[in-house]
Amino acid sequence: MFNNLIESSSHASEFKRRGSFVLFTSATYLLLFIVAGVISIYAYDARLDDPNTEIVVMLSPVDFPAAPVPVKQDTPPPRSDTSRSADIIREVAMASVNHPEFVPVTTSAAPNMHLPVPDHGHYILGPYDSDPVQPGGTGRTGSGEVGTTGTGGAPHVDVGTPPPAQPPIHKPAQVVSKGVITGLALVLPKPPYPAIAKQAGAHGAVTVQVLVDETGKVISAKVISGHPLLVATAQQAAFGARFSPTKLGEQAVKVSGVITYNFVLQ
Repeated sequence: MFNNLIESSSHASEFKRRGSFVLFTSATYLLLFIVAGVISIYAYDARLDDPNTEIVVMLSPVDFPAAPVPVKQDTPPPRSDTSRSADIIREVAMASVNHPEFVPVTTSAAPNMHLPVPDHGHYILGPYDSDPVQPGGTGRTGSGEVGTTGTGGAPHVDVGTPPPAQPPIHKPAQVVSKGVITGLALVLPKPPYPAIAKQAGAHGAVTVQVLVDETGKVISAKVISGHPLLVATAQQAAFGARFSPTKLGEQAVKVSGVITYNFVLQ
């Protein structure tokens, strides 16, 4: 029994020692965390006191204008020197585009300000480009050439043959349908009764479809019903009918209608 009591007393002291160690260690770590947090706060505030005020501005690229190409003015020959008035003068011996076999030594994007040498004939090299002076010319480049006037005026431009005038557009004439127009006729010739039709006993109504133009004249007649022996004389009589012109507003129109002829045996 005493042995057990002694052993229990020794375990209690051991637990107490260990608890003190754990408590001391936890307090130490907590203190270190607090110190580290305070130091980090002061360090962050120190960086805020010295902000970076450098500003970077991005500018869009600017295209500088290209250098102007110098235009060389042709110097006219002296007016007093009449011995060279018929000479072709060229500053540069440059072949025309009619000779593709001569390949230029260099190429350039700048416009060419010189005239080519003539394909045929004599020319000389000089300080300017000039063609022979024609009567009334100025002695400058191009004087007397085709396409320029003798006094250096504006060139004549051939615009070619103008296109032919378009024919006027005619609107289709309107046609008004009126049905039976027998009673509207100003002149209605009576068709003769054919003798062969009388002998055959042919009689009855013959209906003719007519088309009247803007002046009231019948321009088309077609039999649509009736005895075959009576249709020819009825159609011929319909062409002699006359009507008053029909208008829609201010425009005269054509009229389509029907004329009826009654053949009665006597």
